[in-house]
This record gives sequence, structure tokens and C-alpha cells, in this order.
Amino acid sequence: MRTRFDEQLFELNRKIIEMGAMCEEAIAKSAKALSTNDMRLADEVKNNSTLIDQMERDIESHCMKLLLHQQPVASDLRIISATLKMITDLERIGDQAEDIVEIIKYMDIKSTEEITLIEDMAREAIKMVTESIDAFIKKDVVLAEKVIDQDDIVDDYFLKVKNNIVYLITENHDNGEFALDLLMISKYFERIGDHATNIAEWAIYVVTGLHQEEQK
Repeated sequence: MRTRFDEQLFELNRKIIEMGAMCEEAIAKSAKALSTNDMRLADEVKNNSTLIDQMERDIESHCMKLLLHQQPVASDLRIISATLKMITDLERIGDQAEDIVEIIKYMDIKSTEEITLIEDMAREAIKMVTESIDAFIKKDVVLAEKVIDQDDIVDDYFLKVKNNIVYLITENHDNGEFALDLLMISKYFERIGDHATNIAEWAIYVVTGLHQEEQK
């Protein structure tokens, strides 16, 4: 019975990794769409989001079967409950990548310092998502804590973009709509960092049995 359960947990981890890879791809494509104005990428991100939604439902079903047909012990229950929480964050990451490209579709994109900053911000966000999933799968508390600390880097990029945008509007009011679109896009990337932080916190919960909110 335990062997079968371990096999199903292994399959669950495989699905989580696959869903995470889809999210990373969606973030990367949304950032590239901003820098290249390639609307084909926008359509690909939308398709990615649909696949991410399907994967979330598949993983939820897998978790329910584990609960109903197996007899998980306390540590296994933590894995399953944390998985149900973290896939919600992954699904929202997919939604936010899609929101980004929806804005890009209607933008008159110009090459500016702000876009370069957002591209750097996106790279940090992708790194956070990748490492948070690694931490969850490997039950690596040290890596999870590193991801949580990295959120400050993404937040700093957001503040830089926001400050630059204030200057951009002050310099020329005609830049207003473009600047606000950039602000919204950078905010979505900042939220992606927040979701990666949540995943890292669930990784810690799997190991310790305590969520960060309970440790405060």
C-alpha cells in the first residue's frame, strides 16, 4: 500500500514540476512580448494559461484521490494540503502573465529604460518561481528561505519602475497612458514574486508543519 502511495506522490511531484514549467514559460513569453511587441507570443501566453488551468484541475483531482483511496499519515497530509494551496498560486501566476499580454496588445510600445527594468524584474520573478518549486519538491527549507528573501529584489525593481514612471509623466503628459500601462505590467510581475514567496512558505510548511503566519 505504501509503495503505491509513494508512486502516486512521485506522479504528483511530476505534475507540479510540469505546471511550474508552464508558468515559467508564460512569464518569459509575456516579458518577451513587451520587449519585442510580438503578438504571437501574446496568443501563446493565453494558450499557456488555459493549459495551466487544466493542470490545476488535474492536480486537484490527483490530491483528492490520494485522500480518498490511501491512508496518508500526518506528513503526507501536509504535502497534499500544501500542494492544493500552492497550485492556486501557480494558477494565478498564469492568469497574471495573461493579464500582462492583454495590456501589451493595446500598447504603443517604445524602447525605454522602464521596459529594460521590467525585463530584469521578470527574470528575477522567473528565478523565484523556479526555485520555489524546487524547494517544494526537494523539501529544501534553506532554498525556500532564499526565495522569500529574493522577493525584496523584485520589490526594489517595482519601486524603481514606479519612480521612473513618475518622472516620465512629469516630463511629458502625453506619456501618461503608456506610463500607466507599464506601471500595471510591473505590478503584475511584482505579484508573481509574491506568489512565488507563498509557494516557498508552503515548502517550509511541508517540512516544519508551521506556516510562516503561524510563526509570527
